[in-house]
Parts: sequence; structure tokens; C-alpha cells
Amino acid sequence: MDFWSFQKKIPTLAPYIKRYLNRMPRFELNILGCGSATSTLRHLPTSQVLNVRDNVMMIDCGEGAQLEMRRRKLKFSRLTNIFISHLHGDHCFGLPGLLSTLALLQKSSSVTVHIFEDGAEMFSSMMDYFCRDRCYELRFNVITKEPRVIYEDSAITVRTFPLRHRVPAVGFVFEEKAKMRHVNAEAVRTFEVPQHFMNSLRQGMDYVTPAGVVIPNEKLTTAADASVSYAYASDTTYSERVIQAVEGVDWLYHEATYGDECEAQARQRFHSTARQAAMVAKEAGVKQLILGHYSSRYTDARPLLQQAQEVFPATRLANEGDCIDLMNY
Repeated sequence: MDFWSFQKKIPTLAPYIKRYLNRMPRFELNILGCGSATSTLRHLPTSQVLNVRDNVMMIDCGEGAQLEMRRRKLKFSRLTNIFISHLHGDHCFGLPGLLSTLALLQKSSSVTVHIFEDGAEMFSSMMDYFCRDRCYELRFNVITKEPRVIYEDSAITVRTFPLRHRVPAVGFVFEEKAKMRHVNAEAVRTFEVPQHFMNSLRQGMDYVTPAGVVIPNEKLTTAADASVSYAYASDTTYSERVIQAVEGVDWLYHEATYGDECEAQARQRFHSTARQAAMVAKEAGVKQLILGHYSSRYTDARPLLQQAQEVFPATRLANEGDCIDLMNY
């Protein structure tokens, strides 16, 4: 088929291409808000959405989060878990509105909010008052400052780690589980491996022929794709505990509320500078750093980026609307 004939077929192939792309594994980070306590025309309060193989999970829920979800065409129906790092308004004031909208949309599947005990009691009472008739089951999983695994499914685990802030606060590490190996189609044909054994091959098992000959798995498969990890740390002052908790992750989001000129203020208010965020990334040996939680005093965050890159070059700024493919770094 020549190029022009293929081009004519593109419209008819489009639905199949789209269906194939939708089946591809995803680990995407969507930035809904990356400002600090005060909303501005530049930035919304903190909120993020992770799309892990079409399982939509929210991290913090500042004001405007549900509107940004609509703008980014993120599916409310697939929202399963909401992780609240601490009980400051810029990280949770969007939660009642979002949970109410889910009821109005007649969401049927359950939603779990991972939150400190005071928050679970407060938001549970609020939803029972304003939104008694819910089609979905609303669950609250109480978290503490003690590091532990708080969520697990077939694809990922989520664990907490303590932050240093004015109120109890935790960060989250999202870690993909080990992936399956890739089957070598030519090799399995050569050794006549039956179809029903393919999943066992992906899991790393050797194949034993009917004659009793062992075919090593390495001859029949290639290595699995690397698993990806993402850590979220906001709000916190510079902390050795954070460094230990995020050691070796692929991606780190770390608050960078202030620049160098406000280091004393950052320390007083239990926040970090961009340079300190970069120091955490460097000492923890992460691969990529994302800065966010900018103070409203900054009309331009590029000086923060410059200060961080002097310490850790693999740094980028978060901005509302960003969709970052965490599988590519």
C-alpha cells in the first residue's frame, strides 16, 4: 500500500487506533492546582489527579479542583480514592463540593477519602447534612503520621510518610508493582508453547515440554518494563525524614513556597524554598523533581526554577493543566 492509499484509510482506522491507545498502560499526573494558601488569577490551591491505568485518584482537593477536572476531561465516574495530606483549607476546601457533585452525577461506585481523624469526622458530618441521598458509598480511611501502606490494588501500593508542618501532615508515595515479562512470539512458536501457558511465562516461569525438557524463561520472554514511582510532599519544611522516605523514587513533587530571599520565613512557617526542595531531590537520588505550592507573592515562578536547577538540574515547574507522563523520564 502506498502512502496516499494509507492516508485515505486513516479515518476508518481512527476508532481502532484510539481503542488501542486507550488500552495502553497509563501512569499520568494531572496538575489541577499548584498555588499555596491564597487563590490567585495565576494559580489555584493544591490538587492533583493520578491516572493509573484509568483508575483516577486525587491528591489533595483545594478549591476549584472539580472545575479543573472538567476542563481536563478527567472522568468523575472513575474517581476511586482521594488522599488528603493535611487539614489546611487550601488542601481540602474543595472536597465537600466535589463529593456533592459525585452524588448529583449519580456515581454508583464507592469513593474512599484517606484523611486524618478530625477531617473524617468533620466531612462525614458535613456530607450527612448537605448530601444525605448519595448513590455511591462514601468511605473514610483514617490515616496517622505513622508511615504505613494505606492503599493497594493489583497495579500499585500507596504509603504515607510524615512531613514537618504546623499541623499533622503526611506525604504519599505511589509505587507501581512489578510488571510482567514480555512474551517473545517467535520463540514460543519455535518451542510450541501452548496458549494457556502464556500468563505463566509472563510471570517468569520456565516451560517444561511434554517430553520433560525445561525451556528457561529467558529464552521465551524479554524483561518487563520498569515500574514507576511518584512521591508527593506538600506542605513541609526541609526534612531528613522526607529524604529517607522518597529515596530512589522516579518522580518527586515537593513544595517550593518561597525563594532564597524568604528562607527565614519558610522556616518560621514550616515551608520550603525551591533550593531546599532541590536539595531533598539530590540527596534522595530521585530522577525528576516537580516544584509547586508557590506563594502568591510570585508573579513569575521562573526564579524559583532557576534556584532549584542550580542544585538539581532535572527540575520542572508545575502549572495548572499539565499532564505529565510519569512513564517517560
